[in-house]
Amino acid sequence: MRVVVIGAGVFGSLIARELTKYDVEVILIEKNLDVGWGVTKANSAIVHAGYDDPPGSVRAQFCAKGNMMYEDLSKELDFDFKRIGSFVVAFNEEELEELEKLLKQGEENGVPGLTILERDEILSMEPNLNPEIKYALYAPTAGITEPWMVAIAAVENGVKNGLKLILGEKVVGFVKSNGRITELITNKSHYHADVVINCAGLHGDEISKMAGAEYVPLHPRKGEYILLDKKLQGLVRRVIFPTPTKISKGILVLPTVDGGILLGPTAEDLPEDMKDRPITTKEGLEKVREFTKRLVPSLDFSLTVKTFSGLRPESPQKDFFIKASDTVKNFVNVIATRSPGLTAAPAVAKYVVEELIQEKMKLPLIKKKDFDPTRERIPHYSSLPIEKWQEEIKKDPRAGRLVCFCNEVTEKEIVEAIRRGARTLDGIKFRTRAMFGRCQGGFCMVRILKILEKELEVDMSEIRMKSENSWVVDGKVRE
Repeated sequence: MRVVVIGAGVFGSLIARELTKYDVEVILIEKNLDVGWGVTKANSAIVHAGYDDPPGSVRAQFCAKGNMMYEDLSKELDFDFKRIGSFVVAFNEEELEELEKLLKQGEENGVPGLTILERDEILSMEPNLNPEIKYALYAPTAGITEPWMVAIAAVENGVKNGLKLILGEKVVGFVKSNGRITELITNKSHYHADVVINCAGLHGDEISKMAGAEYVPLHPRKGEYILLDKKLQGLVRRVIFPTPTKISKGILVLPTVDGGILLGPTAEDLPEDMKDRPITTKEGLEKVREFTKRLVPSLDFSLTVKTFSGLRPESPQKDFFIKASDTVKNFVNVIATRSPGLTAAPAVAKYVVEELIQEKMKLPLIKKKDFDPTRERIPHYSSLPIEKWQEEIKKDPRAGRLVCFCNEVTEKEIVEAIRRGARTLDGIKFRTRAMFGRCQGGFCMVRILKILEKELEVDMSEIRMKSENSWVVDGKVRE
């Protein structure tokens, strides 16, 4: 049996990996040139506790469960995950009522350890918060990670267990017979399919409509962010939310797993035809500054490293749409995966494979005896003890040649990223953190281009930043 998964974001990657535990052929098709580059690439990177989701919603069904799976998943797949906890802060009695509602909601959702703290205890745990804060809902199970790395790690492990990854191909149609999909048509090829799983992110409604299956309309909700330098490491130790509104969880302050400070997101609903336009605006970034300064008055925006925006898929129902189709018998939708999609994804992956495919579609799968759940990250040599690093340099001098000085990334790490599948500058960036530091590639980009050119045996003009049209070098100025 062949299962084809459309979309290599965090949902598609984890579902594809889950399928490789069984004796089936699994193909993962992604229209971008690398995995995790759609909705997965730009969000708050929070593993939510699960108190924010209305009891009885699909989001609530999977959020707290997914949260509890992250510890084991991060160990198996060797990606960073820190269970740092979160505060939802309140400045007055009216906002305290909202915290009490969230506490009750979280308890109904099975979130452990929730409690409401008062000012002195809050400030003893987070001394840089606004002293006017009176209360906070503390959720010790909230965490942070790198969403793109969850997808990359899942795909690397999937490939190790037989997954076939197809990059740079866009699904443009389906061949159907007797109410079932028999083939997927991409812009480059055709693929036979026994089961199709739609994880196409913002474009999931279009794929489902194309397949003739049920769907919910999706529009992009834009969130703008500001990333601050690691010099501010420790300014906050937990995820700091304001009291949420009906629209969003609010503009927040949180530490990143590598020591920076992330601020955002805004929440702006955009029309359907702006699904591929994650642009920032002066107004949006000013809003981020204004709202986060209220939470942490000592924020220093002169230490801004980068601003960016992400688009998340929003539906009128404001809930996940995860169903086996009633009209196309071998089609499964995993769409409308708004926040807390990253958190819920591991639990959704198990649900899709164990309950939708095996139970609802009545396709029993046989577990592989030789499935290997582990994957190892690319070593970061400058983080090793000096004696160990010197040993590595003796084995391979490239382990001692720093290419990215901001994040101390060596040539050997970049070569390893290429050998694991990176073909673009962003592919290197998201696997190694080169070009992710203070200079944003201003110093190291040319050196990385030369390494890509050598390893891939292509002319530098053929290398792209992230997409087919994002060329970096047009040609030689002179011979």
